[in-house]
Amino acid sequence: MTQQPTPTPAPEQPEREIAELTRLVREFVDEREWAPFQDPKSLALALVGEVGELAELLQWVPADGAVERFTDPARRQRIGEELSDVLVYLLRLADVLGVDLGPAARDKLAGSHRRFVADEWRGRIPEKS
Repeated sequence: MTQQPTPTPAPEQPEREIAELTRLVREFVDEREWAPFQDPKSLALALVGEVGELAELLQWVPADGAVERFTDPARRQRIGEELSDVLVYLLRLADVLGVDLGPAARDKLAGSHRRFVADEWRGRIPEKS
């Protein structure tokens, strides 16, 4: 029996998932009364720290071997932990600042579609000036 592909969720499903994760992070913070310590600057710095830990796992891995390296279950779990740390701090920062990440990301992606039309940009990347 062949496995059927997972259907792409409707746009509102991922946004509900983001909202649910945001709620869970907020509850975690509230239960510990940590909100006074989680101003935007502190959260942004914590986020940068977690991105640094994620980067450390990739630091000396050749680009063409990174995907294969993380097929190992222990390595995949470790990088998943760091990715989750980044996500949690990002969700918390957005929550504190009142940014709804689902629509914000959707709007950003729509702008990127307009700016980088596929037929004009296929196979090449923008150069930094």
